[in-house]
Order: sequence, then C-alpha cells, then structure tokens
Amino acid sequence: MEPFINFAKPVPVLTAVALFILVVYLAKETKKSWITAFLLGLFLTIIIGHALELAILSDKLASIKNMLAISLTYDFMFIFLSFFSYLWIDDIEAKDGKKKSIDDSLSWFWSKV
Repeated sequence: MEPFINFAKPVPVLTAVALFILVVYLAKETKKSWITAFLLGLFLTIIIGHALELAILSDKLASIKNMLAISLTYDFMFIFLSFFSYLWIDDIEAKDGKKKSIDDSLSWFWSKV
C-alpha cells in the first residue's frame, strides 16, 4: 500500500510541478486569484490526506512512513509556493481592476530581494 499521491517518486513530483506552473501561468494571464486559491486548497487537501494516512498507519510499515514523510515535505513546499503565488496574482488582479488594496501583501517580500 502506497500513499494516494506519492511524492517520494520523481514522476508525481515533476507532474505536480508542471501542473503548478501551468495553473499559475493561467492565473497570471487571466488575472484571477481564485485559480491560485483553488490550487492552495487542493494542496491543503492533499496534506490532510497524507497526515491522515500517516496517523492511521500501523508501526510495522516503516517504508511507507518514510514515503509519507517525504510526501508531507513536498506538500509543505507546494503550500508555501501556492500561498505566495496567490498573493502575487491577487496583487496583479487588484492593480488590473484598479481596486483599492488595504495593504500590499508582498511589498515586504520584494523589498528584501
């Protein structure tokens, strides 16, 4: 029994990265932040699934626990990237729609780079 999405193997990771890039590009071109919010929700759902699988596993399956630990690490990275891409696309959408933004959520990040 393997995790339902096994990020311990390179093919699922490369597929997830490719889909992530395509979705962020789509969101940037359409200037719709809900697309990246959906992506963030998807990765949050995946991490909940991996955490539940890890909690349900018996102690006999050390190799599967290792796969789940690697998958959880990739889940956290995808959530981190999805959150920042959501902030970025939301800023683009606000500037394009000439909406007044309460704050510039990424100004602290870009000023440090």
